[in-house]
Amino acid sequence: MTSLPTEERLGSLDDAQYAALVERLSRQSVLKHYDAFADIAWDAPEMQIDPDDPRWELSDDDVLGRTAWYKAQPPGVRSRIGLHMLATFMKIGVEFESVLQRGLLDFADRLPGGSPEFRYVYHEVIEEGQHSLMFTEFVRRAGLPVRGLAWWQRFGARQVMRFARTFPELFFVFVLGGEDPIDHVQRRALASGRAAHPLIRRIMQIHVTEEARHLCFARHYLRRRVPALSRVRRFMLSRRAPVILAIMSQLMMRPSQTIIRTYGIPDEVIREAYSRNPEHRTRTQEAVAKVRDLLAELGLYSGGAARLWRVLGLTAPSHAVA
Repeated sequence: MTSLPTEERLGSLDDAQYAALVERLSRQSVLKHYDAFADIAWDAPEMQIDPDDPRWELSDDDVLGRTAWYKAQPPGVRSRIGLHMLATFMKIGVEFESVLQRGLLDFADRLPGGSPEFRYVYHEVIEEGQHSLMFTEFVRRAGLPVRGLAWWQRFGARQVMRFARTFPELFFVFVLGGEDPIDHVQRRALASGRAAHPLIRRIMQIHVTEEARHLCFARHYLRRRVPALSRVRRFMLSRRAPVILAIMSQLMMRPSQTIIRTYGIPDEVIREAYSRNPEHRTRTQEAVAKVRDLLAELGLYSGGAARLWRVLGLTAPSHAVA
């Protein structure tokens, strides 16, 4: 795999165009899909995980990797921090995709017979299951004490599942909140040209290839459904969306509390790299930009909603507000 597919961006679609898109996404899932164990040579010598491998180290492009504290650590510690962060992101990915899969099955249960969305959703569930197997195998082979979401985050995520039935538009905003930031991070890493470990490169290539379909469906579903929502539901969506994005983006863009404690990363280093770092804030804004632009297109980014995005640090002060 040397090239990566880009997400189809088609704007507003009529009924026939939307049905054709969903059917095309289903066909693509048949023609280009991956198996977590058949399509990754886990036991090949070059795929083995050595925690001391310098390719796991954070690069100077990483906001934590460029700090004086990180550079002062012994090589083995630097590589373990990088590997531990990757494994943690994958563990969180497994937990997110568990919620996603169960929500998608509930969503499919509500669809009318013969709906093209039904077939597509089951393809996505299968692909997300393969992603979970892929991520879990990486975590297992990393051999580090990896923890995923905190208890309160797991509790909150479980509440999202019910929206697949009761408020599917909000559910698919949650889908974008979990998938868009990691897709942005992975595409950026693949495009960087850095000599990454072949195992993590292969995992990212597979993931972004199939996520292009998932992101396309979620965005076009929202384009189709949001304009018909009541004023109350549009208000709820406009206020909840930035909160979801603020939480989900940071889960995939900064070290967990377990990593901070395990390696004794000082509070001032976390502030330097993340909390008070304009570059980290800019990267976060870039990671959620597609969702923000979609909500603006749908009339859900203006007034109080736009101010909330700013308060949460998800858009630059100069960003235009409708």
